[in-house]
This record gives sequence, structure tokens and C-alpha cells, in this order.
Amino acid sequence: MQIGNFDTSKKVFIIAELSANHAGSLKTAKDTVYAAKESGADAIKLQTYTPEWMTLKIDRDEFKAGDLWKDEYLYDLYQKAMTPLEWHKELFDYARSLELEVFSSPFSKEAVDFLEQFEPPAYKIASFEITDYDLIDYAASKGRPMIISTGVATLQEIQDVADICKKRGVELALLKCTSAYPTPRSEVNLKTIPAIKEIFNVEVGFSDHTLGISAPVAAAAMGARIIEKHFILDKNLNSPDKDFSLTPDEFKEMVMAVRETEEMMGEVNFKPKSGRQFARSLYVVKDIEKGETFSEENIKSIRPGYGLHPKYLPEILGKKACKDLKKGDRLRWEDITD
Repeated sequence: MQIGNFDTSKKVFIIAELSANHAGSLKTAKDTVYAAKESGADAIKLQTYTPEWMTLKIDRDEFKAGDLWKDEYLYDLYQKAMTPLEWHKELFDYARSLELEVFSSPFSKEAVDFLEQFEPPAYKIASFEITDYDLIDYAASKGRPMIISTGVATLQEIQDVADICKKRGVELALLKCTSAYPTPRSEVNLKTIPAIKEIFNVEVGFSDHTLGISAPVAAAAMGARIIEKHFILDKNLNSPDKDFSLTPDEFKEMVMAVRETEEMMGEVNFKPKSGRQFARSLYVVKDIEKGETFSEENIKSIRPGYGLHPKYLPEILGKKACKDLKKGDRLRWEDITD
């Protein structure tokens, strides 16, 4: 999958999610973008919405956010967490000056229209928006690659959005995600990653809300080609997402571990590259005169591995030496006669 200048077939695409971790400060937002670059991220991702595009300002229990945000109402949470629209141009320009890919999650058609002016390399649809087929179709109609998290979706809903993107003719990546904040390790279910690849035949990735870095690293080993993780400058910042975000040092450690993992994944290869000299092979273990019969007393399977393969021992026993052989000589076919 091609996302801007990045090819996910060549390298795992690692996204630092800014979310609400700017804590209401444009300077903090820009410092976070810079720190993400320094920590090894390939991209920074924003979230584009206003409270009015997300929900209604109603004080009923069903409009409470829940999870980490407990009794906070959705409208108030989004008012506090939003990345102001007027910041976007500066953040896009700054990220690009650092040679970071930069794009956003639109949460409404208005957000898509707003983001189009920046010509983003992709659109990311958050898990809670996967049931909004109209939004997905509208974003896909812009012809840009689509990255969609599957956290709250049924298998049929994932199929539906895959069909929408296919009909629009855009590239699609599906991210395994568990929409719990933070996500317990027992609910991550990384075995779903190769299943998504097999079922939908699209690029597959992992959007992570666990604590720590083990889940993204394991996801890379399971075949994830996109990793998304929330990124924060300092967990002392007043951000609703801080509990499941990584600091720069933690993110750098994750990036290094993912890179090491993808290097170790390599390819399917049963041909040994080293150590063969320490395998066993057939050697002369007692001086043998020309014409003498080979026996288990004068040839054996020992280290190193420069002689004949041990599998030939039964075939050689009872045959004769065609020349004098010394203890320690490797056994070769030209030493053997009937």
C-alpha cells in the first residue's frame, strides 16, 4: 500500500497518533510532532472534528463518555479534546517540513471537505465511525487510500466497508483494534491480524490501546504492516488520552523493537546460512590401509561437517578404501570402492 511516499510492502508504517495529547496548546502540538519524528515515527495523525460534528450537547446518561472519562458528557469531552481547525494548516506544514507523512481522521463529511485542502496522503476512519457507511463512502470518493480501524465492527460490517472502498477503487488497509481504553492484554486477539489478511485480501495493521509496547511488536510479528499508537510528550499533560499513550522514550523503544522484529521476520527459507561446519559428517577415526574394509570402528559420524553426510554410513559400511587414509581425514566418495 502506498501512503504518500511510503510503501508498506517494504517497511512497517508506524503512525504516532496526536489525538488530544496537545492539551489545548498549539506549541505542545508542534513539539509533539517534532518529538514523534525524533522517536522514529513515519507519520503523525491528527483528529479532525468539532463537538457539533460529533454529538449533541445534551445532559443525559446515554450521552456520557464512560471508560476512562467516566461521567464526562460526550460534547464536553470533545470540546476539550479537539484539535482546533485553525491549527491544521500549521501542523500539516510543520510535519511536512520534517518529512513526516501527515493525515487525519475525519469524523464527518464536513471534516473531509475541510481536510481536502491539505491533500492528505490517506484518510483514517476511527473504529467508532466504521458503521457510518455514508462517511466512509464520502471519504473514499476523494480517491485517497483508506485506513479503517475495526474495533467495534462485526465481520459483516467490515465486509461492507471493504466493498464500499472496492467500489470506489481506492486502496484499503484494515487495522485490528480493540476499542477499550486501555485495552487488557487478554482482549487484544492478535491472531485476528492474519485472518483479516486472508479474508479480505487487503493491507492489514494494528491500532493499539494497550499499555506498553509488547502488543505492537507482537502485531508486527503477526503480519501487521501498519502500527498506530497514541503519542504524548509528557504524561503530566492534561490530556484525556494520556493513560494509553507512549512518551517519546517509550515510542522510540517500540519503533526499535518493531524494526528489529520485521528484520527478523525475513522470508520462508529452509537453507542454512551458517553453522553447517559444526554439523556431523563421516570421518576416518582410525588409520585405514588401501583395500581395508570400512567398519564402525574406523569411520564414524563426528564433528566437523566437511565429510560425507552421515546418512551414507549404512551404504559405505562393508566397502573398501581405494587408498591409504589417516585418522582425521574427511571421507569422500573418491576414497571408496566396492
